[in-house]
Amino acid sequence: MPTLFRFLVICAVIAGSIYGAMWALVLFVDPQPRDVTIRIPPERLNPPTTGSLKP
Repeated sequence: MPTLFRFLVICAVIAGSIYGAMWALVLFVDPQPRDVTIRIPPERLNPPTTGSLKP
């Protein structure tokens, strides 16, 4: 039984450390807003047609 208790305590300490790190990130880190520009090639907007459109 002591090994199970030791395992559970170690898991709890690891989970608490992860939770504390996430809490610290939320509290102390402010995201910087910025504009995002993505260039799309014209070939992707107007792909060349293949085949004829005639019936």
